[in-house]
Amino acid sequence: MTAARARARRERGLPGRLLRRTSGVLAAGLVGLFVVLLAGWAFTTRTGSAGPGTGMLVGHGLAAAAAVVAQVVADRRDGRAGALAAWLVIAIAAGVLGGYWLF
Repeated sequence: MTAARARARRERGLPGRLLRRTSGVLAAGLVGLFVVLLAGWAFTTRTGSAGPGTGMLVGHGLAAAAAVVAQVVADRRDGRAGALAAWLVIAIAAGVLGGYWLF
């Protein structure tokens, strides 16, 4: 990383850093939720109890992967592209949590 790029990252304002931190936490949370669902699915298939279905696993897995990709873009790009990628992570997390868990 060049010195100018490092200085630009340090000079990024508090709102930008807060947005990227929030989106990072949400992306990590989606990955963690997918891992917990996958472990629950593995446990329930072995015991024969009811557990998360294939649709829920696929949906959470795709959402977690998309959120991680968007978060990488948000961390590596400055300006509008990085902010839009961070907002995309927030939208993905809201969509998954709202779609699968609230409704």
